[in-house]
Amino acid sequence: MTARLVLHLPDNERALLEAGKMSTLYPRIKRMVERRGGVVEIAPRFAPTEPDGNLHIVDNARQPHADTLISALAYLDRCWHLDPKGVLADSSIADRVFDPAIVDAEKAEAYVADLRARFSEPRHSRYHQKKQEEEIDPEGIVIFLQGPPPYRRGHAYMGRDKMIRAVLDGAGGRPVYIKPHPLRKEEGLKVIRTFEAEGHRPIKTNANVHDLLRQAAVTVSANSAASIEGFLHGTPTILFARADFDRAAEVVKVPEAFPAALERAVNQPRDYTKFLYWYFSQCLWLDDSDFEARVLARFAEVGFDAERLGLSVSGKVSHQA
Repeated sequence: MTARLVLHLPDNERALLEAGKMSTLYPRIKRMVERRGGVVEIAPRFAPTEPDGNLHIVDNARQPHADTLISALAYLDRCWHLDPKGVLADSSIADRVFDPAIVDAEKAEAYVADLRARFSEPRHSRYHQKKQEEEIDPEGIVIFLQGPPPYRRGHAYMGRDKMIRAVLDGAGGRPVYIKPHPLRKEEGLKVIRTFEAEGHRPIKTNANVHDLLRQAAVTVSANSAASIEGFLHGTPTILFARADFDRAAEVVKVPEAFPAALERAVNQPRDYTKFLYWYFSQCLWLDDSDFEARVLARFAEVGFDAERLGLSVSGKVSHQA
């Protein structure tokens, strides 16, 4: 019997799909499968816990399941995870070995030059950013606040306030800027006021993320997308949580480790070019010429090849139930 593809989507993604928007992963996959003769079903976000013979794609799921691929935006706009193990800190990339010696330097340079032209040079990021350019102290530390996910999912090594306090106490005289998350600005302002009331002097900023990344001495977050975006600017990062890109960062698991991590981050510069090429080449880009072939390969890796899904590369249905 031919298997179906079942997309488990939150309301916002379902609305985009139903509106015919092609700006996210799911409409692209739906169109691809249906054009090749397959059947796509849209379902609530959570997949069945037991296999039912169909292939399931679940947006931002926390736990892997049989016959399931987990999906989420992979930090940069139009770049996606589609992974049987998980996404972001839990993605399969976290378990793979990065060996810069085997990465082609010329390919990496060209690849990252394209990323810079798409993101850092036009100052483009996932959320709305200020167009006006702003300057900060180049000795500054920039903390990027996040929402609940790193803490709720157990990725963070400590709570948000403990992280901020560790940075403020261990900054060694460097100014500390705090950027609230664009979707949680009031919460961020409240956090800043709390530390001001304790006698600390954090600097609130809503500057364009790329202005901050271009100028900062170092960034700090749990595992924010801004941290890996900073690699496009050559800016080091210190993470207070697990991430699938943490091998290119300094990682702090206890507050007292921050000053040494800061010293290493600012005094031991890294070339992030090969890492960025290695990392993002393992993700799915919506505009890649081989996007559909790579999606079909992901399906096959979890046991759903074209024949099982009733698909055909030639445009003819492989078979029907």
